[in-house]
This record gives sequence, structure tokens and C-alpha cells, in this order.
Amino acid sequence: MGMISLKAADGHELAAVLHLPEGKPRGGLVIIQDTYGIGDYIRSVAADYAALGYASIVPALYDRQVRGANYPRTPEGMAESQIVRGRVVWPDILMDVEAARARVTEYGKVGIVGFCFGGSVVWYAAQRLPFAAASSYYGRDVPHWLDIKPLCPTICHFGAKDPMIPLEGVEKINPAFPEVPVYVYPAGHGFDNPATGTDAEVIALARARTLELFRTKID
Repeated sequence: MGMISLKAADGHELAAVLHLPEGKPRGGLVIIQDTYGIGDYIRSVAADYAALGYASIVPALYDRQVRGANYPRTPEGMAESQIVRGRVVWPDILMDVEAARARVTEYGKVGIVGFCFGGSVVWYAAQRLPFAAASSYYGRDVPHWLDIKPLCPTICHFGAKDPMIPLEGVEKINPAFPEVPVYVYPAGHGFDNPATGTDAEVIALARARTLELFRTKID
């Protein structure tokens, strides 16, 4: 694992965490942070995918607002992170994601996976950038962004008990894009993170579906 610097098309420099697997990579993955920034959880996700053979990069998407953002998972940390999230400019986010994607193209086809804020980023990027595959976890903006078809095979994961994302919104996705699998789990928001207390079988099932997509479209 190492910290590196990326440069977006407009000259903005952002940090990123890069995990390289042992041996030849199966391909590349851009892993997008949740609302709290780049902390232990999202670093562990990158390490997990690197252990599975993918060159995994995590761009610091809050760097345009706050350098090194990593908020505690407390009510106060949530409030602070939401302020920063509300200040992001989506076309800027796209440039930063593209810089991360370009960095790992040397390893083969590139996929993208993200959580919470990152789930929205994944969907937005899949609609606009040349990824090979995309897996979006509980992105609250996804039901509101159904005007553009994703450019690559994309899957979505949501929690049936998520108070932030009503199921009536989730149910709009598949009619708009029948080719996009939408999986709903008996879980709340942020369920990929074991610290939420989610049943390990739920976490494993969503990860298995994501890995199957990447194995099919990236390897």
C-alpha cells in the first residue's frame, strides 16, 4: 500500500491510496470512499480487492474541499462529512475519478466500486466514463439520476432497512434500466462495513455478486 498523487484534467492534484496485488494484476479497480472520507474501512476494502488480484486505487475525492478528510463515525463526524459532501462539484468529481481510472489502466480493464457517497459517484461515473464494470452500494442519488444509461455493466446494492434511501426510489431503477440488476438486502445503510453490525452473510453475498461481475468483465 502506498500514498500517491494524481493530477486531474484541470490541474488539480489529489491524493490516492494504491494497493497492488502480488503477481500480475487481473485488472484495475477504482474504489470510492463513503461519506466519511478515506479511513480504515475503505482502506480495508482496497486491501481486500488487491488480495483478490486487482490493482486497487482510492482517490481522495474530498481533496478539493478538505485535504486528508477522514471523519469519525460519530454523529458529529457525520454532520461534518455531510457539509463537505454537500460542497462537491460533480463535474470535478468526474475529473478526479478519471485521473484514478487512468492511473490503473496499465494493469488491464478497470472497474469501479463505491459505497454511500461513493455509490452515487460510481453511478455518475458509469454513465460517463469508459469503465469495464461498476458496482454501486447504497448511493442515495441513484434513483434521482435515471436520465442516462450506464455505459458499462452495472449492478446496484441497497438495504431494505435503509432510512436514507426509500425503497420506492430504489424500485424506479429497474424499470428505467432493466439490464441493471438491483439487489436489496435485509440490512440498513452502510451494510458493507462490518462495524455496522450487518450479518456477515449479507456482506459476503453482496461482495460475491460484485466479484462475479468483475471476474466476468475485467479479468
